[in-house]
Amino acid sequence: MSSKPKTGVFQAAFAQPMGEEARAQELFNKQKAYFASDATKSYEWRIDQLDRLTRMLKDNYKRFCDASCNDFKTAVQENVFEVSASIASSEFTKSQLKGWMRPVEAPIPKFLGASGHKGVVYREPYGVTLIICPFNGPLLLSLRPAVAALSAGNPCMLKLSEALPATDELLLELIPRYFEPEALNAVVGGKEVVTKVLTFPFDFIFLTGSVGVGKVVMRAAAENLTPVLLELGGQNPAIVDETANIPDAAQKIVWGAMAWGGQWCTSPGYAVVHESIAEQFVAECKKAVVELYGTDPKSNPDYSRVISPAAVTRLTSLIDPKKVVYGGKSDAPARYLDPTILYPISWSDKIMEDEIFGPLLPILTYSDLGKLLAKIKSLPKPLAGYVFSRNQQAIDRVLQSLSFGGGAVNETNVFLFIETMPYGGVGSAGIGNYYGKYGYDSLTHAKSVLMSPPGEAIDHLFPPYTKEKVQAVNQWFEY
Repeated sequence: MSSKPKTGVFQAAFAQPMGEEARAQELFNKQKAYFASDATKSYEWRIDQLDRLTRMLKDNYKRFCDASCNDFKTAVQENVFEVSASIASSEFTKSQLKGWMRPVEAPIPKFLGASGHKGVVYREPYGVTLIICPFNGPLLLSLRPAVAALSAGNPCMLKLSEALPATDELLLELIPRYFEPEALNAVVGGKEVVTKVLTFPFDFIFLTGSVGVGKVVMRAAAENLTPVLLELGGQNPAIVDETANIPDAAQKIVWGAMAWGGQWCTSPGYAVVHESIAEQFVAECKKAVVELYGTDPKSNPDYSRVISPAAVTRLTSLIDPKKVVYGGKSDAPARYLDPTILYPISWSDKIMEDEIFGPLLPILTYSDLGKLLAKIKSLPKPLAGYVFSRNQQAIDRVLQSLSFGGGAVNETNVFLFIETMPYGGVGSAGIGNYYGKYGYDSLTHAKSVLMSPPGEAIDHLFPPYTKEKVQAVNQWFEY
């Protein structure tokens, strides 16, 4: 593939009006044929795709920031981070890719090594990859998976979220300018388009979304036995014990619950606080809201919007007015909901039934850590888990006992900023992980090859099977 984008080919192919389902089918067919040519397997092709991605983002930096802001991320740091982190992900991957692609020699039984054999593990791309993108990371949760796919040698199709009109319009304009459609393309559309696209025999499917959508994708993938990577969600706990630094814990949990309009899959879904410090913690949370967003968050550009009026309506239905200790006001047409703190909340309250995905922080209390851990373990596994404590024994107990995708001690959310740590769910929170080398490994198949010297036979494998030959089989277990 040449380094210059062949925009003419793309434009000519779609000069005539075409429905999105038909366009998706044509793009898929192109990618399948292209992958079969082996063009995507070279180091040069992969670096070229990452270069194109970086150029697209850098050349249009402000346009992407503005689009994210128009869609819902009004906070400058949040819409800038969408672009900057996507560039950083591509650049980090470029710096490491050559090493990742090297075949790895594996230990083999001693007798094989002595006779000149060698075990080698190659990593090969799966093939044409579908990336189903959510709204809450307009670029990060579409282009970061694309970095993993392209670095692994997989052409990919992005199914963009309909909830992001400004970002979608920009991506649909720019991707054909910077990429050949055989390498990376994007489609957008509702249920009909998704349903159609999921019938295509993709070689890999990558979804970031809800548990419900994850089940739909797995059912569709089963028809073609397509491997999947599912980044889902859950109701993420933030445990605050009696030894915690309470002002610090309150500020970090409030920020974690309210940043991005509360619409991040690793946001603390609830704080559960030792009963001896609950009142102090609630007071510090109220103080933290004002420190972070002021007394009028609606007028504060550092406080992002909710994705849609319908989402605001759903979130307000979860609020018990009797338990609002801060916030609670909303303006659905303006896609606004106060940063809201609710206390005291019980496990049976409506807001605890499912992932909230909005700027609401329910606060519960506990008295016995063992009983609390048992309760959390009885629920679906969360994507993230947080513990605030100065007691290392308590920290170790929480980390050893609870299963969750990833998390932090005395912090929230920011573990997902780190490119060298795997990010992924477990149980109902997801399957598989990505970021950096972990994404590369997830999007490639480990192909094992035993290299044998010509003419070097392993005689004990061939009949007639004497006693000595049978005993020689034990050599396979000696490393």
